[in-house]
Amino acid sequence: MRAAHGDGGGVGEYLLHRAKPHLPPWLASAGVGLASLPAHYFWSGQPGVTAGLTLASVALTGLTWWAGRNTTQQRRLHSAVTVAAASTWFTAASIAGPAAGPLGELYFIGAPTLALSWNIRQILRRNVDGPTASADGGFLEKVGLAKTQVVRSEVGPNKASFELQLPRGELTSTDVSKNLERIAGALDVPKTAVRMMESPDSASRVTLTVVPLDLLKNTVPCPGPSNPGGSIADPVVVGIYEDGTEAVVYFPGDPAAARNAAHFLVMGMTGSGKSEGGLTALAEVLTRSDVIVWASDPAKADQTLGPLLPAIDWAALDMPSTRAMVEAIKAAIPVRTAWLAKYGYKQWEPACAEVQADGSPGMPYLIGWFEEAAKTIRETDDDVFTGIAQEARSAGVSLVISMQRASGNQVSTDTRASFGSSWCHGVRTEQDARFALDDDVLDAGASPHTWKDKKPGYSYLVANGVPETFWATPLRDYLSSTDYLTWVVLAFAEARAGIDPVTAGVAARTVDRAFTARTRYPLPGTTPEPETLVDEYEVQDIEPYDEGTDDEEFTDPEAELPEIVSVVEFAQPTVEPPRVKLTAAQARAAMEELLDEFEEEERLVVGPSDFMEHCDRHGRSRSWVSGQVSAFVMAGRLAETNEIGRYRIVPYRMAA
Repeated sequence: MRAAHGDGGGVGEYLLHRAKPHLPPWLASAGVGLASLPAHYFWSGQPGVTAGLTLASVALTGLTWWAGRNTTQQRRLHSAVTVAAASTWFTAASIAGPAAGPLGELYFIGAPTLALSWNIRQILRRNVDGPTASADGGFLEKVGLAKTQVVRSEVGPNKASFELQLPRGELTSTDVSKNLERIAGALDVPKTAVRMMESPDSASRVTLTVVPLDLLKNTVPCPGPSNPGGSIADPVVVGIYEDGTEAVVYFPGDPAAARNAAHFLVMGMTGSGKSEGGLTALAEVLTRSDVIVWASDPAKADQTLGPLLPAIDWAALDMPSTRAMVEAIKAAIPVRTAWLAKYGYKQWEPACAEVQADGSPGMPYLIGWFEEAAKTIRETDDDVFTGIAQEARSAGVSLVISMQRASGNQVSTDTRASFGSSWCHGVRTEQDARFALDDDVLDAGASPHTWKDKKPGYSYLVANGVPETFWATPLRDYLSSTDYLTWVVLAFAEARAGIDPVTAGVAARTVDRAFTARTRYPLPGTTPEPETLVDEYEVQDIEPYDEGTDDEEFTDPEAELPEIVSVVEFAQPTVEPPRVKLTAAQARAAMEELLDEFEEEERLVVGPSDFMEHCDRHGRSRSWVSGQVSAFVMAGRLAETNEIGRYRIVPYRMAA
């Protein structure tokens, strides 16, 4: 008996435990019915109470509808209908009596029906056989993503990813993007800690990633070259993502990987660390064996690039040399493209840098790096980089332009469209961020405007070869010390490639001494010997004159000279032919002939000194020759270059 009683008690407790969650609707139904009895006793026959109960019924129903605005539509409607039915019946029962007319039948049919409807809804919500709306504990409802289901989750030490199935036809990824800040607030994490990635297979699925702790807050020193002496075609490591993955960029294209060559827009406000990140990337490039770098900084000169200048093939640190560099790159593109086509390359690849089958030297990859590019654009042309960017990829050339703000006032839309890759550091506003990052990346959670200059080295990398899952993921640029940069310059001096004859030749023909006389910076710790421009003379030791040691016979200066014994004739003096005095018209014709001769000799750049070598014999002064050169410029026969006093010959067909 005791055992049976114990078993019965256990079963009863179990049934009561299981029934408890479903009792509230039934208790509420019973309470409404019982409450109608005293209400009818006290309020029947009172018109004022009747009006008050009616108004209360309407107000209670409206309040229920308003309170359910943040829930699902079905739950809101179900609640409002339940309250309206119960309050209406209670009002009628209080006035006429619970058993009057059909009120009794309506109560015993309606009350169980409403209670069972809530029980059914509760049972369906607690179904554990598949993904349900309550699997998140109601969290998604709170942040405006009601009826969204968590279909898969992955939780790591500092990263949680949730694959969400959105209600088809009701919510889209745009709705999730708009609610990222609410999600971050509900989780009590920074806005940048929550990101969203759209599914490539379904428009109704997104992946929500949450990284609660900022593991990038500490400076990360550069760990050293990732591929010393390797090819520029291999990835260039520039930093580290928050999950420990290395952040890499690619410069040349790779047909096997369906990746095009890249041009980079590096952007960030003052103090965002973009220059330091750029130095790290540039140092990594300079450890490779098949690339040369032309770098420009007309604003800060050697302040930024200083430690790496000895490893850079051409450093343009003022506007004239920067203009010359731009012109040289423009001229090099078709020549390099023709070289690639000659040897059967569709685009640059590492084999291009090796000696070719006919013994010709190879052609290394060329990177044009323009620091403070806003000054270059402002003082040249808004579209100075547009044409280069559109054509350079096929010539084995990549451009990198770095600036604080790539707004429409500084960079044309065509130029921004030509730079397919961007490396964005902290910026001042969200509008500034849109100059470097696409709306899709910002909608996915990227927000460099929240960093401003408070987190130097934080950045987003959107580039060819970088998986889209990392586009909205923050990274921290490696920080390279001056000692490390100096070590890179020295340690890889022998491994670095020299400029190829093709590129050097076209640069020399295009900008003349702006390239051929470019400054070459010595390696650290060395003192280059200055070039000897004049002969060195031996200085003999001469002893002071001592009259006591002079044994020669004294010669009287007043004595007569001896008679002449013989005469030796050495040579007749050279008689120069008389100069022919040319008229002004004849001299101009002679200048034209000289210009034609220079063009036939492929001397593309000349100056007044070149004409003076031939015009001295015509009796013309330097000022006259300079005037004729100016006339040629006005006529379009000569064009000014970046070097004062040097002019580029324009063929007749172009001058016309």
